[in-house]
Amino acid sequence: MKDQAVRTGRRMQPMADQAKVAAAHRIEDARYWAAPRLESAAHGFEDQIAPKVSTMLTNAARRIDPKPSRSRRWPMLVLLTGCAVGAIGYMFYRRNAQQWTEHMKDSASDASRWVNEKADRASESADRMAAKMSDKADEASRRTP
Repeated sequence: MKDQAVRTGRRMQPMADQAKVAAAHRIEDARYWAAPRLESAAHGFEDQIAPKVSTMLTNAARRIDPKPSRSRRWPMLVLLTGCAVGAIGYMFYRRNAQQWTEHMKDSASDASRWVNEKADRASESADRMAAKMSDKADEASRRTP
């Protein structure tokens, strides 16, 4: 029985290793799926939101533009402020995308760690069961005359 328990423990190890590999593949697949969508979102931002902001700033500049004899300080200030706000918005967008990517990396490492812990627990459980069976087999052999 002891030998059989040890063999069972050895058979469990490859299954735990396969589960670890499968989890790693699924995480990688998720990253392959998410990357093009992030890039598409970035292009959508550039193609849809940036032109609208530019048009809004241009219209605002035209509305507040004084006659040529007056100073051009206010329109330039508004334009520069709008550009600064747009740049800050774009930086926030990029930072959030980067944080999301880092979160996905953390999730992948958490899943990998979870699989490793699960495999370790399975191995420990198999070792405990093997030890119990060994003890029972030793006790049974002692009782037999």
